[in-house]
Amino acid sequence: MTISERIWERIFAADAKHAANDNIAEFLLPGEMEALEHEVESVMESLLYTLVIEYDENTRDTAKRMARMYLREFFAGRYQPRPEATDFPNTRQLDELYTVGPIGVRSICAHHLVPVTGEAWVGVIPGERIIGLSKFSRIAQWVMARPQVQEEAVIQLADEIERTIRPKGLAVLVRATHACMTARGVRDPDATMTTSVMRGLLADDDAARNEFLALIRGQGF
Repeated sequence: MTISERIWERIFAADAKHAANDNIAEFLLPGEMEALEHEVESVMESLLYTLVIEYDENTRDTAKRMARMYLREFFAGRYQPRPEATDFPNTRQLDELYTVGPIGVRSICAHHLVPVTGEAWVGVIPGERIIGLSKFSRIAQWVMARPQVQEEAVIQLADEIERTIRPKGLAVLVRATHACMTARGVRDPDATMTTSVMRGLLADDDAARNEFLALIRGQGF
């Protein structure tokens, strides 16, 4: 049985979610990432052969590079555990809106497995818990590094932040360029996609929502 088959077996046995943009780190045992990387390398060698691409001085290690790139970088948010995001009591009872961004994010289009690159902005009206500013970047990069569609990615990012700090208000906005539109198909180099999620006070209060939008315009949106 291959490593990938063993992992699939555990996922099915647990009746767990296993969509392309789900995290499956809990189903990987110590040392299995290395074994999975070797398995993917072998499959990539077969892919190159099927594409009739010869092994030469340029492509000799391409399969190995591809395996590492997909598992350790492009899809890291699928295989790596959630990053540490220690939260703290909001002892000063802060209740004013603050924003974080732009946060550079990278993802992969689930339809064509080509890059999606862009920026994210987060707006928070704190509740009882807070986290350090760098943690927003870590969570965003972890969520985005999976085969995704952007419409779902922005919801997943909002879910993770909300689960961590339970804010009174939350806004998440992502603007990205998709290589499936810029490098293939219509090949429109200026095409971007913007998605947003507003929750709590930032969904219900027009003034708070407008303040968030005004603040991120000053941050490059």
